[in-house]
Amino acid sequence: MNLNAPAPDFLLPDLDGKFHRLSDYCGQIVVVIFWSAECGWSEQADSAIREYSEAWKGRVFLLRVASNVNETDEMLWDASHARGVDLILKDSTAQVADLYAAQTTPHCFVVDENGLVRYQGAFDDRTFRQRTATRFYLGEAVEALLAGRLPETPETAPYGCTIGRWA
Repeated sequence: MNLNAPAPDFLLPDLDGKFHRLSDYCGQIVVVIFWSAECGWSEQADSAIREYSEAWKGRVFLLRVASNVNETDEMLWDASHARGVDLILKDSTAQVADLYAAQTTPHCFVVDENGLVRYQGAFDDRTFRQRTATRFYLGEAVEALLAGRLPETPETAPYGCTIGRWA
């Protein structure tokens, strides 16, 4: 995925069958997060994002994309309700994950008001050796855009669970 380039548009259904197109959110900041019902890293990202989402309400839209082909609708529904997540988009063939070259859950992309990718990577700076986050890259990127600036750190290496592209 090229930074500062247009984000690839996509059309995906949510868990209720309503379709969402990325370009429908043009003029607003959008966070596209490749998400998993089974991945503990995704669950931790949901908790961290929840702390920011209230402050971002109405100014930033979160589109969580479930691309693991082995996760059933029931699994997605159960995990989204357990985590208090409002909107999950189903990428049942992993086509959008392929379009974005997303490899892990969570893998975050921040799209600005003009539809340009301004951040891509991890939601924070945790690693397998560093278990406690010291930076929230996703939050930093969104806050910079809300303040009219580009993110200081526009790209980081994503980590988490591999997106399952085969059943």
